[in-house]
Amino acid sequence: MKKVLHFFRSMRFGILLLILIALCSVAGSLIPQDKAVSWYAQNYGSFHGVILMLRLHRIFESWYFILLLVLLCLNLTLCSLVRIVNVVQDRNRIVQRTAKMKDQVCLNSEGTARLRQYLTEIRCRGEDCDGVWVYRKNSVGRYGSFIIHLSILLIVIFGAGALYLPVVVDRSCFPGESVHMEDGTEIAVDSFHIEDATGRLDYSSRIRVRLSDGRTSDWADIRVNHPFSFGSYKIYQQTYGTAGSVTVTNLATGGSDDFILTETTLLSLDGANGLWYEAVYPGYVVDPGGRMTLITSTSGRYEDPVYEVLLAENGSVSPMLAFPEEELEAGGLRFHFNAPVEYPGLRVKHTPTVINALLIAAFVLLILGLYISFFMPPVLVKVDGQGYAVGGPKPEGIRIELDELLQDCRLEDHE
Repeated sequence: MKKVLHFFRSMRFGILLLILIALCSVAGSLIPQDKAVSWYAQNYGSFHGVILMLRLHRIFESWYFILLLVLLCLNLTLCSLVRIVNVVQDRNRIVQRTAKMKDQVCLNSEGTARLRQYLTEIRCRGEDCDGVWVYRKNSVGRYGSFIIHLSILLIVIFGAGALYLPVVVDRSCFPGESVHMEDGTEIAVDSFHIEDATGRLDYSSRIRVRLSDGRTSDWADIRVNHPFSFGSYKIYQQTYGTAGSVTVTNLATGGSDDFILTETTLLSLDGANGLWYEAVYPGYVVDPGGRMTLITSTSGRYEDPVYEVLLAENGSVSPMLAFPEEELEAGGLRFHFNAPVEYPGLRVKHTPTVINALLIAAFVLLILGLYISFFMPPVLVKVDGQGYAVGGPKPEGIRIELDELLQDCRLEDHE
């Protein structure tokens, strides 16, 4: 059992886990995650079977990646426990061991007095151990390694929380409108375009976020792989769509209203006569015989949009094609076809605020541990009537200082 525990807390095992986690993270960065199976088949060919079998398309949710994180937490926990136990148990014994050290440097009486005065000036605390004085400082430095291990453990735990606890929802929103989250947060979309001014595909949305506590962001542009973060929310440009736009006017009253249409819809006063909206297409081609064929898909904006509709009047239904700025009448209504409306599909990721705060605190703790380890090494100096000896885990710094201070007071060195 001791051998098993020793292996699980060994540095070799921890480094192996870190390498495996790094490899999984690289794979997760190179292979797009959470795509449809058909997407992997189209982009990776016969290799897509290996990707699906090894769950490389959802690697951060795979059983082996989660197992690696659990084992790393176990390794760090055992390391932290062993280190803190050793530090606590050794707290008093280290003074006794230093007091029993053989003098490394012999001094005359003037040197001994100068040494005591210097150690007092640098705020070393002296302790009498059977006639031998042991001066110590920066005892907290002995906890630096433990703090580093503990902070890394907390970073892994809170980082996993930031990875697995966020709530992710996909929302579509038309320009000029807003989507509302369950906690009252509002995400407003000012504009969206598929192409920039030069015709290059851009897929850019201009959004603003108002949190439930009233804090409001500035307007920000989001693009694919360039999300916007505000508070505990992160908004991605996930997908896009193009909807039909029809202005309907009541011929009897003169009142009108605009409709943005994304699915088959009947626009009617009596539920029978009017216009059935079917779809809007990005363009069309005409063959030499004059027959029109609709273009059903495009990666950019709709250059020559065509509306496919059904006109219902007095029990008859007539299929028709309409173009922007054209008008049709049926059932006492006039239908004016506008340019299609481009709209974004947003992916909204909400991470609990406490997770972000804890993750930041863990990084601060790591910085503190590194500072303590590198800039606050423990100082242990044994002083008696004949000379002194320097102890502690990192004695080189204080030993050099004392050599320079007392070089004219030395009698002889003892190995």
